[in-house]
Amino acid sequence: MANETPSAVLFACDHNAVRSPMAEGLMKKYYGTRIFVQSAGVKHDIEIDGFAVAVCDELDVKLEKHRARSFQEMEEWGDQIDGYDLIIALSPAAQRAALEYTRYFSLEVEYWPIFDPTGLGRTREDKLAAYRQARDQINSKILTRFGPPVEDGE
Repeated sequence: MANETPSAVLFACDHNAVRSPMAEGLMKKYYGTRIFVQSAGVKHDIEIDGFAVAVCDELDVKLEKHRARSFQEMEEWGDQIDGYDLIIALSPAAQRAALEYTRYFSLEVEYWPIFDPTGLGRTREDKLAAYRQARDQINSKILTRFGPPVEDGE
């Protein structure tokens, strides 16, 4: 699957509040509706992180309306895991959860070790720098994996 473009991608991290929403937002910006993209967390115990919203806004990726959800909530709301071709795990816990689904469904799992910027930095600028680093890591991985962004109308 590594060279194929999947039709549906699920990004996953621990809480669906920082890394996976950033990845979802960047994918939607770059590839529009060509690839169906969602995100989820192993747990849902916090909402979208304000620093994630701020650093994505710098790239015109809007996250303020994102609602965090867990794998379990996804399925309860009717969004079935077997509807995805690829789960991209951005944390070790998300990778373990995603691999568990491969016991039941035929889907690919990729692990992208994106560091967790939460709790880093003392000042607002230090915190933003850490979040930008995570965002840029995700951005680079997306462009490497899926190619250049598509122009509107393509």
